[in-house]
Amino acid sequence: MKKLILAFALIVFCPIYALAQAVAPLETAARQAYLVDVSTGTSLFAKDPDVQMPTSSMSKMLTMYLVFEAIKNGKVTLNQTFPVSEHAWKQEGSRMFLNLGERAKVEDLIRGVIVQSGNDAAVTLAEGLAGSEEAFAEMMNAKAQQLGMKNSHFVNATGMPDPQHYSTAHDLATLATALIHDFPADYHYFSELEFTYNNIKQGNRNPLLYRAMNVDGLKTGHTDVGGYGLTASALRNGRRMVLVLNGMSDMQARADESAKVLDWGYREYGLYPVAKAGDTVAEARVWLGQKASVPVVAASDLDITLPRSARAGLKADAVFDQPIPAPVRKGQVVGKLIVTAPGMEHKEVPLVAAWDVDRLGFFARLSAKLHFLFHKAG
Repeated sequence: MKKLILAFALIVFCPIYALAQAVAPLETAARQAYLVDVSTGTSLFAKDPDVQMPTSSMSKMLTMYLVFEAIKNGKVTLNQTFPVSEHAWKQEGSRMFLNLGERAKVEDLIRGVIVQSGNDAAVTLAEGLAGSEEAFAEMMNAKAQQLGMKNSHFVNATGMPDPQHYSTAHDLATLATALIHDFPADYHYFSELEFTYNNIKQGNRNPLLYRAMNVDGLKTGHTDVGGYGLTASALRNGRRMVLVLNGMSDMQARADESAKVLDWGYREYGLYPVAKAGDTVAEARVWLGQKASVPVVAASDLDITLPRSARAGLKADAVFDQPIPAPVRKGQVVGKLIVTAPGMEHKEVPLVAAWDVDRLGFFARLSAKLHFLFHKAG
């Protein structure tokens, strides 16, 4: 068997530019920050991303994850109502202004949490789903671990300050990405600009929704100990990014710093398609097959996020052994496409056979082997 390595410059995707790996430097006043290109899961900017921090109302994203999950699983409906307890009604901070003892619709409570950041709404949902806020916090922690939020712990549904209630910028980005991916039909609530309940109209606190930045969510947060924070997501030309900033000094800094970091990410980094599922990469010879060769194709799409200045160095190598012994089955993994670029960890996608190739019959195989041995001896 002979290992074949075919190198591709990928100039169809990467026009030749002077190779420079650097991106424009970025500084932020935020104490913690994390920016990720959701399309590829590539981290673009990080500042103390795994340092535990107060989450403030950004915790409510996890509350909403559990609510959306319950709706998706048929445990509750949007029109179902939950009673407002004294514990929920007495919540401090941002409020939806629920009345003690009333029954509020789940959909109104969702808007009360997302648009108005209502602590009373969050607790009402928690009690409605789990019976108590304490039991709901246990659900939050179990879900956080399931989602891969390894450095987080929650003790309430609101994000009210508590030494045992914390997360990280990285974990909150993981949560935001999961919300967007797992509940596309419910994500629209995060982009609603205002909601009126009990004749009290309140606007969405996410400042980037009011700027022409293609931002469509997610959640602000603020406490004295945590400072001002924002988890935001933008979708530009089909490319989504998620940003978490926390620990800023005031609302204006939260708005301006978040806008600056998001714009930097889209400006400095590009998304480049390397392979599409089914693209033919090469022809591989087949040993003792009814066909002499089989097309080798990419098993799945592969996109790469890179500094725009580094795309000229993007390279792909198709690596596989040939000839491939028959029989060969469609979809059979026969190699891999290895993609490299300056400053990037290599990426791989499996290469598979495009179709079946059956073995030759006994006498045909015998003839082929004798032919091979004859020419090898000669």
